[in-house]
Amino acid sequence: MSPQMLERLGFALLDTVTMVGISAVIAVLAGIPLAVFLVLSAPGGLIRAPRAHSALAAVVNGFRAAPFIVLLVALLPFTRLVTGTTIGVWAAIVPLSISATPFFARIAEVSLREVDAGLIEAAQAMGCRRWHIVRHVLLPEALPGIIGGFTITLVSMIGASAMAGAVGAGGLGDMAIRYGYQRFDTTVMIAVLVVLIALVCLVQFAGDVTVRRLRAR
Repeated sequence: MSPQMLERLGFALLDTVTMVGISAVIAVLAGIPLAVFLVLSAPGGLIRAPRAHSALAAVVNGFRAAPFIVLLVALLPFTRLVTGTTIGVWAAIVPLSISATPFFARIAEVSLREVDAGLIEAAQAMGCRRWHIVRHVLLPEALPGIIGGFTITLVSMIGASAMAGAVGAGGLGDMAIRYGYQRFDTTVMIAVLVVLIALVCLVQFAGDVTVRRLRAR
């Protein structure tokens, strides 16, 4: 590859990291409260709000079931309203966040449900309030599973960010299509593929190490 292409590859990688990083933060900040509410409001939960639970679960399932490319196109008017544009890194963050949040929320919900019910009952017997149970029992006990689920979410978001390049979102996917596919440059395609694989492996390795350390404590 020419020095110019290597420079473009570096900028494309930075765009991808920016898209995925900001979207991941939004997914965590929105997904964990969603997961906690789904667990608490479920039948037998600490809040027991079946109607609210069913309504929220339906919304989460609807967004989670929608293919990302369909969601990306469907959200174009909303994306334009929020960012003022439908192309570029910041425009891609909107559909990435909306797609990743329900996905991560469901994974976090599964981890929260796996917390031993005996711990929750013991906390209730000690007079702990619901917020204290969530803060000091549910979240700490489910943390390894949540981190593992967050790793899976990040890997999925990297793939989705590459797919978003098909509609001018920027990043590695955009570079692969514009400079590789459309110009029939196999070298660029292979370089982008190698960088994406390396990025996924790095994220997966970091997530696995973090989970193992948390479980060892």
